[in-house]
Amino acid sequence: MSSTSRRGLLFGAAAVSAGAFLTGCTSNETKDEEPAADNRPAADDKPGKQVTIGFAGPQADHGWLNAINDNAEKRAKKYSDVTLEITEGSNDTAQQIGQIETLINKKVDVLVVLPADGKALTQVGLKAMRAGIPVVNLDRVFNTPQAYRCWIGGDNYGMGLSAGHYIGEKLKGKANARVIELAGLDNLELTKQRTQGFDDALKNYPNVKKVARQAADFTVESGQAKMAQLLQAQSKFDALWNHDDDQGVGALRAIDQAGRDDFLMVGGAGALSAFQAIKQDNGVLKATVLYPPTMAASAIDLARALGQAKGVSGLAEYEIPASITLYSAVVDKENVDQYMSTGFK
Repeated sequence: MSSTSRRGLLFGAAAVSAGAFLTGCTSNETKDEEPAADNRPAADDKPGKQVTIGFAGPQADHGWLNAINDNAEKRAKKYSDVTLEITEGSNDTAQQIGQIETLINKKVDVLVVLPADGKALTQVGLKAMRAGIPVVNLDRVFNTPQAYRCWIGGDNYGMGLSAGHYIGEKLKGKANARVIELAGLDNLELTKQRTQGFDDALKNYPNVKKVARQAADFTVESGQAKMAQLLQAQSKFDALWNHDDDQGVGALRAIDQAGRDDFLMVGGAGALSAFQAIKQDNGVLKATVLYPPTMAASAIDLARALGQAKGVSGLAEYEIPASITLYSAVVDKENVDQYMSTGFK
């Protein structure tokens, strides 16, 4: 792709032909303007211009991150006109920057980047954009919109909001209901957002009070240890919200070891193990709130549309959106079959 055409992509330039005015042969009256044909280009599954997409993410040391890579690779294989250049992934900032710079030097058509640290990788995002390579920023956002053409990601605040409303509705008729929270890493902004959403939702239910909160670190081991502490400190409560289904595996182990089944549990993210437990419905886990790794597949779709100078099918605009926030749906026994295929291991 030439630098001129890339600049057109980055700044949304589009040529629109003016509608023709028709006049009658035997009349001096001007007829109404005919509406222009709706010929905006929209991405579809039909093969088009070849596009090379560079994909760079952090190390897949978590079930959700591994699912991100899988979703990107599987989506790229769907298109005969897409070549995916994927890096090994790293949690080391300098190493990930180096991997992205290699993709820039290869002159890929579009970049999809899930930064290990959005702030730390902002400059390399800016470098790509200035080189005429549009960037799809996946989930962890860069510090400035100038570092990406489009951002797509989950809604951490929305996760907490959905979990809080689900629990609040389940406990609506119970006087003095007590809930606890098993959060993720407290030094991450996403954890703070999930807690804030949860707290805001519970404000709608005056009969429900959050009586305890413990932070884990998104691992099975930490989930088990921190949940054991919560169970020891709280002899009676009605509901638990756990921020992450991976650490939820450990939390469920602690719950089983304690022989507790007197409350309902809501998870977070959308792991396959959580979906299976919800479907079996023989334990405390009754629902999980999605933070869907399918966003990586959608990022590939957006990158392909960018590389082919197309918009998104179903939208009226000529260009792809600047920002897409995914919805944090609640999956429970009623709809788990619909989402089972999206569950990650």
